[in-house]
Amino acid sequence: MKEKIYTIPVTDAFAVDCECPLCVMEKKLEEESVDYALGPALMEPDKRQETNDLGFCTRHYEAMYNKQVNRLGLALMIDTFLQEKIGAMKKLYEGKLSALEKDASASLVKNLSNRLSSKQTDSEKLVAELVAQLDYIEDNCAICRKLEHTMDRYIDVIFYLYFKEPEFRAKFHGKKGFCLRHMKQLLSASKKYLNANETAIFTRNLMEMQLANLERIEKEVDWFTKKFDYRFNDAPWGNSKDAVIRSIQKIRGNSDLK
Repeated sequence: MKEKIYTIPVTDAFAVDCECPLCVMEKKLEEESVDYALGPALMEPDKRQETNDLGFCTRHYEAMYNKQVNRLGLALMIDTFLQEKIGAMKKLYEGKLSALEKDASASLVKNLSNRLSSKQTDSEKLVAELVAQLDYIEDNCAICRKLEHTMDRYIDVIFYLYFKEPEFRAKFHGKKGFCLRHMKQLLSASKKYLNANETAIFTRNLMEMQLANLERIEKEVDWFTKKFDYRFNDAPWGNSKDAVIRSIQKIRGNSDLK
């Protein structure tokens, strides 16, 4: 199989002995994205504008902080992010302050009438808009967005190689399947990238591989639990010593279990 620059991350991941090649790709991409956010991105105006708008999720704030390589850069991103979000909330709040005061001083009869009416009060509208701003902050992350976009491109490459390169297809079938999150991503993406015939072939082969490997790891976890029974003290562990860690990865994907 002739390598191209866009196939290398995929073929490299599928060469690793693991429970999910997509987790391998995602972890490497995530580490590179964290390093980039703390390094070159700090000096790029368009990237700073993006991080000011999107911020980061808890996981990626933790990853950047725990790197301990550029606390100043992280602090600068947090500072400008907070400035932007505080400004937006303050503008919204101050624009509706008089309406809040009006609703706050309304009579009991008026308040009861508002409760019975389907029409939102100005105070309720403000609350809804503030919640929408907070939802945006909670639901967005510059690194997560980059991961989502790039992983979608990787899946496109996987489908291409699967149907164009017999060597890759054989390697695909020789893997231990995927975590449930990436299994879902593959199935969802098939609608975007495959025709009906390809979808049927891929789904059948994927499901046979997934079910066989889910049953395999369930048996390994089951044997792990049995090893705590005195009757099996002298029985060999087989592949079950790390079955709990691998089963969690199989269910949820990448994790930092020790």
